[in-house]
Amino acid sequence: MLIDTHCHLSKNDYENLEEVISQMKENTIITSGVSLETNKEVLKLCQEYSNIYGTIGIHPEEINNITEEDFIFLEEHINDPKVVGIGEIGLDYYWVKDNKEDQQRVFIRQLELAKKYNKPVVIHSRDSIQDTYDILKSMNLNIPIDIHCYSSSLEMAREFIKLGARLGIGGVLTFKNSDKLKEIVDNIDLKHLLLETDSPYLAPEPIRGTKNVPFNTYFVAKKISEIKGLTVDEVLKITSENAISQFDLPIKL
Repeated sequence: MLIDTHCHLSKNDYENLEEVISQMKENTIITSGVSLETNKEVLKLCQEYSNIYGTIGIHPEEINNITEEDFIFLEEHINDPKVVGIGEIGLDYYWVKDNKEDQQRVFIRQLELAKKYNKPVVIHSRDSIQDTYDILKSMNLNIPIDIHCYSSSLEMAREFIKLGARLGIGGVLTFKNSDKLKEIVDNIDLKHLLLETDSPYLAPEPIRGTKNVPFNTYFVAKKISEIKGLTVDEVLKITSENAISQFDLPIKL
């Protein structure tokens, strides 16, 4: 079974959304919201498709546009039957550098909400890995943590794992210039990794440059199998077990 633990399935991104979803009809998708509008889309998709689960959250790039309604919506829907976590949340100092304190405040508020309801979190961290780690460590969350699209060092990966986190690995692993990420995958036990695509972004080789789709999780699994000397089936089995445990999915392999 393929389980794409992180993607975005907005109608603004896909003209053929039904086709994209139908490719995964025998598999499982976790789609993430980033704003009030996309969180509503996530809930609708969860209702319409049996193999889709969702996480809802406020992305750091969205925080200049948010109101109290965004937080009310999250709390009202956090216990919806197919909402399996809070995300995509976190810190991004790459695109926006002048509101770091506001980003941290919104991040912490959502982490507190996840802790209150004992829900996993899916975390975005770009050019902000130390602040992300420091906040997570200081809060003593005791909830499942997914560091989505992990891109930092092997040393920091080990520190996040000590906090109980798993690392989301996507199409970047297949890129020719991804030596650092390949080293991490080679040296970290597979039980700490999750497969993802971040669709519609970051399509893997050999289809890099196209619009990514959840089914391309297979190419990530294939690259991990090459790095670790395992079969693709072994990688899929273990990472699927990881995803089921991480998000408490009602799925049997």
